[in-house]
Amino acid sequence: MKTAKILTGIILLLSMSLSLVAGEPNQRIPASDPRFLYEGRLDFSDKGAPVVIWEASRIGLDFEGDTLELIFDAIKGQNYINAEIDGQNTIVEANEGKPVKNGSFSGLGQRRHRLSLFKRSEANAGTLQFRGVDLAPGAQAWAPQPPAYKLKMEFFGDSCSVGACNEDGPVEQWKDRRTHNSALSYTTLLASELAADHRNISVSGMGVVTGYTKVKTDEILDRLYPTKTSPPADQTMWTPDVVFVAVGGNDFLFTAEKGQPFPENFAEGYIALVRSVRAAYPAAHIVLLGGTLISEPPRTEALDKAWEAAVQRIEAGDDKSVSHYVCKHVYGGHPKVADHRALAQEIVGWLKQQRFMQPYL
Repeated sequence: MKTAKILTGIILLLSMSLSLVAGEPNQRIPASDPRFLYEGRLDFSDKGAPVVIWEASRIGLDFEGDTLELIFDAIKGQNYINAEIDGQNTIVEANEGKPVKNGSFSGLGQRRHRLSLFKRSEANAGTLQFRGVDLAPGAQAWAPQPPAYKLKMEFFGDSCSVGACNEDGPVEQWKDRRTHNSALSYTTLLASELAADHRNISVSGMGVVTGYTKVKTDEILDRLYPTKTSPPADQTMWTPDVVFVAVGGNDFLFTAEKGQPFPENFAEGYIALVRSVRAAYPAAHIVLLGGTLISEPPRTEALDKAWEAAVQRIEAGDDKSVSHYVCKHVYGGHPKVADHRALAQEIVGWLKQQRFMQPYL
């Protein structure tokens, strides 16, 4: 009897030791879990692995426990994500062919935490699938409190709206998209200032009738991805109150670089683009942004005249829910973070004086 008790004790100790060595499995919260808060034009064709595409796409979750690991898959190109936990930000690098960098967190403490993911790099640079998160064994998770937005805004723009090169020094570069931060673009800063939910459907190099990309603005208005052959986005899931159109600079820059004349059909193309925006969003107010947001200083006479002619024709038509604003802040090259802050404050100041904005202030 005594021998049996000893053997039983030994077996129990061995079992406990093996359990400690192996450890309990992490708590996986799959991406399909309804507790995740998704914001942005994402591809949900596979609910277990939604594709994070556009800059300023966001994912939120509240959780408890000392650790967290982000799970990504099908990584294409370059993806840089701001991962904010309890207000402290870490830049996560998820680049094709490389291990995910800074995607695991520890030492968080056993209390309840808030996770906020923000895609800072643009859609044309890369995309990735989000598979969910791994938490500490037995840890709980909750749906975060939805932000108290006052309105919804959507931006159609190019590299300036993306935030391209805004964290570069005197020499701009495109090899490493870590320094292209849409979280500090005028679009995000403007939306934050007005407590607005927003979508940023912008592509560096994109123009109205021509540019540095194969795709033109009107070809991606309702697309999931920044290609004209992309599946359409579900426009019923989210509808903006205000839409900003900030394109045109690449039509000038591209043709000037190639030694070609400025496109004679720019005004017609711009008018057609605005009509496409109106068809997509019948109830939205459309804001046409000009000045330094459609042409890098020095401004060009050909572009200015074509844009102004298009705006005059649009505003003389039957659509009375269209306004325009000419940005005055001057910068060289792509706007840096300080320029984006100035542009955001300038546009916000104008918006607050407009009648169509009064219900949202």
